[in-house]
Amino acid sequence: MVKHSENIIVGVSIGDMNGIGPEVILKTFEDTRMLDICTPVIFANAKIVSFLKRNYNLTAFIQGIDKLDQIVLGKINVLNVWREGVNLENGKLDEEIGKYAIKSFQAATAALKNNQIDVLVTAPINKYNIQADDYKFAGHTDYLNEQLEGEALMFMVHEDIKVGLITDHIPIAELSKHINTTLIEKKINTINHSLIADFKINKPKIAVLGLNPHSGDNGVIGKEDDEIVKPSLEKIFKSGIQVFGPFSADSFFGSNQYKNYDAVVAMYHDQGLIPFKTLSFGEGVNFTAGLNKVRTSPDHGTGFDIAGKNIANESSFREAVYSAIDIYKNRMEYNELTHNPLKKGTGKV
Repeated sequence: MVKHSENIIVGVSIGDMNGIGPEVILKTFEDTRMLDICTPVIFANAKIVSFLKRNYNLTAFIQGIDKLDQIVLGKINVLNVWREGVNLENGKLDEEIGKYAIKSFQAATAALKNNQIDVLVTAPINKYNIQADDYKFAGHTDYLNEQLEGEALMFMVHEDIKVGLITDHIPIAELSKHINTTLIEKKINTINHSLIADFKINKPKIAVLGLNPHSGDNGVIGKEDDEIVKPSLEKIFKSGIQVFGPFSADSFFGSNQYKNYDAVVAMYHDQGLIPFKTLSFGEGVNFTAGLNKVRTSPDHGTGFDIAGKNIANESSFREAVYSAIDIYKNRMEYNELTHNPLKKGTGKV
């Protein structure tokens, strides 16, 4: 396989096949214009993907391959990760289907790690049916964090809004135990670097939301914002990062304050994701920042309630593919410039 730099190899994990993952994947690449900018490699089984394609009345050609060196550029490649048949039931929570979702994801991650694909886009899995002896992770991100270099951070991105999280899948009752200066500094540094390297924002402005209602109201509604968050932000600001806050989360988005910043940092999952998903209108992307490889996913789940009905909207998955490609190109350019600083200038000596 001769790879051209402009044709990005996009690895795709199939997700839970009883959900809408296969549908949004196939609908995305049914548009042949996608194949002008990337070559998808779906990690699954060619016969199953062809069967699903017919179920959704799609006509795109599927190229089955057994090895990654057989990838055909500009075609929809399906790598046969397994050979046996699989019993699919739309909308059913099935442990066996969960095992195949993880087979696909682990194979795709290995290919990403070994530079056999350029980026990874993951279709949704169900956290309840993926647990096994060789996979005891809450989801995609924890596994990627173990397999790849760096420290993963959930970064929800859209053209109009970007939201990073200090904590992600942690119960509300345990939040205050996890919020500390070290964590805040680490996460904000990761977000700042990602905005520069992955999104080409030269001097990012970052807003941070308070942990408690009204950012604690000077200690009346909790002391964490005064004792932990504010001192942390002051220290980070002095280091040269343009970070501001903490802002009261209840009015920050409704007043359009978020539009004054390149990214918003939320203290916990729902504080950030509820406004993000409301404002991104189904076109948001979950990007795993902080790692040495690029992974994105749509901002929705398995959609068991509409699985098999051919009504799933592929917008978020398509945006996940676009974002992965853009981030990969931006990062390659950033790495080239920073590792070869003389290339920044055009003057002659």
